[in-house]
Amino acid sequence: MPDTRPRPGDPDVFIRFDNVCKQYGELTVLDDLCLDIKAGEKVTLIGPSGSGKTTILRLLMTLENPTKGYIWIDGKPLWHQEKNGELVPADKKYLREARKQIGMVFQHFNLFPNMTVLENVIEAPVRSLGQPKDQAVERAKELLDRVGLAAKENAHPSQLSGGQQQRVAIARALAMEPRVLLLDEVTSALDPELVAGVLAVLRELAETTDITMLCVTHEMHFARDVSDCVMMFDKGKVVEQGPPSKIFDAPEHQRTKDFLSAISLAT
Repeated sequence: MPDTRPRPGDPDVFIRFDNVCKQYGELTVLDDLCLDIKAGEKVTLIGPSGSGKTTILRLLMTLENPTKGYIWIDGKPLWHQEKNGELVPADKKYLREARKQIGMVFQHFNLFPNMTVLENVIEAPVRSLGQPKDQAVERAKELLDRVGLAAKENAHPSQLSGGQQQRVAIARALAMEPRVLLLDEVTSALDPELVAGVLAVLRELAETTDITMLCVTHEMHFARDVSDCVMMFDKGKVVEQGPPSKIFDAPEHQRTKDFLSAISLAT
């Protein structure tokens, strides 16, 4: 059975991937992936499409299960639970509880179209966390104010721009008070003029909260600004990782150099 304790010298490891593989038939998306993320760390995952970045987020959100290996959050297994001294596949109840500490903002918003903005934000806290409705409403209004949408609480998603919908989605994720926030290409579906408003909200979150953040993005300036660590992925493995200054200004691996060069030519 894997050791659940943080590695010596790393007492604040919060998320660990321990030889994680993810396969779809013959296709290997993650290949014996090992990585550690510290509590409160802001980590950006970069790399070409199909390199496994979004799969990492989906595994953490329990939307996909690993083919092999173990994922730990705060020293506890995510996809497994201990029974009679052994780790066995987790049941639905265990996964449901584990999922409560993780929030995710998707590329395409996924708001409920029949609900108002306020109703979208309070739905999960009331139904999943059992919060009293008045408490959930008070918190939702605070969050909508934080993302600049206090005046839109009674609007429906169809009445909002894409950037506004994405900011509602961020407020909705934060309403669950997650310890981990996952961001999957949250600006890629937006018109260019709407991107700045969403990134400004995320910058403020990164600077003012201790939430552990994992972000998949092609916005390299944003990654440089908010990240404590940038991880370059290729073919299901971490090719190179380090602070933004190292990855963007002095990358060591040729694959990283080629990717960043291609990104700069495309923008």
